[in-house]
Amino acid sequence: MKIVAVRTHLLEHRLETPFESASMRFDRRAHVLVEIECDDGTVGWGECLGRARPNAAVVAAYAGFLIGKDPRETEKLWATLYNALRDQGQRGLAVTALSGIDIALWDIKGKHYGASVSMLLGGRWRESVRAYATGSFKRDGVDRIADNAAEMAERRAQGFHACKIKIGFGVEEDLRVVRAVREAIGPDMRLMIDANHGYTVPEAIRLGKAAAECDIDWFEEPVVPEQLSAYREVRAGQPIPVAGGETWHTRWGMWPAIETRAVDILQPDLCGCGGFSETAKIAGLATLHGIRVVPHVWGTGVQIAAALQFMAAMVPDPVRVAPVEPILEFDRTHNPFRQAVLKTPIEAVGGVVAVPDGPGLGIEIDRAALAEFRMPEA
Repeated sequence: MKIVAVRTHLLEHRLETPFESASMRFDRRAHVLVEIECDDGTVGWGECLGRARPNAAVVAAYAGFLIGKDPRETEKLWATLYNALRDQGQRGLAVTALSGIDIALWDIKGKHYGASVSMLLGGRWRESVRAYATGSFKRDGVDRIADNAAEMAERRAQGFHACKIKIGFGVEEDLRVVRAVREAIGPDMRLMIDANHGYTVPEAIRLGKAAAECDIDWFEEPVVPEQLSAYREVRAGQPIPVAGGETWHTRWGMWPAIETRAVDILQPDLCGCGGFSETAKIAGLATLHGIRVVPHVWGTGVQIAAALQFMAAMVPDPVRVAPVEPILEFDRTHNPFRQAVLKTPIEAVGGVVAVPDGPGLGIEIDRAALAEFRMPEA
């Protein structure tokens, strides 16, 4: 079994109503899928987190190291690709591109052996995962407080047990949003806040102390990801558990945060931190140090399927009397090709998402959707 082709599919949809987080503005949804084809006709699919065109360029740079190789040798190929760009790419695009490739290789391996990726990772502990709704970005021309409260009340009505809202636009305004959302969803729905590293340390501490009265599950990316000492200061200075990790790459990038307990909850993104091969190592390190793992998810149905396969195989923490079950981040912002790329969409029913049980990722790609949403040439 040999690899004969490595392709990327750049997808895009321009938004009628742009939205923004504290660190980024979205006037379009753009993602890139990785397709790897083998000489026996087997095809695997992956996805890269981050900018579509730069990721595609790095995937193309890796392709020469993959052609003619056995796709089942996932660890060997991961190390080969990592070493190929190691001198300039221990983090960033070199790793996000590698992540999409690694996911596609695991998809191929599962199809070859007739087993789901979760089975290959050691076994399925669960067949479904509760999802939490991510949304409430700041939308152009809309009253943010009323908009966020109404959106999350709707997510509660749809059966989601938890939701995450965007903050980082100013402490006082953010507190009004947090309080309005808590009032709208009631006291029993879990609520998380995500600043997308929009605060300074004093701002984050002030926000955390005041927002704690709203019973917040975690405070995500309060400060810039490069400053782990700032993470530790925020964690020590306010009572809400601190989460982070979507912008940290590989076990080496995660290790300083784990070792120094800069976070209570680690959020590796399978499509960004190194794929299945690396996320398994990261989760092992986190578990060893008593840090909860909740993968970050932001992309198409390919990434959702990958996250579900990984979470199905996450081993319950043996230290806990009542193990904390993993929960799936379920993006609810507008993206018409998120599920369209799949022949069978992955949706939440009553706030619960079933783990695909087919071989590999357990999904089939709708090539008509790839054509429909193909990104225009630059």
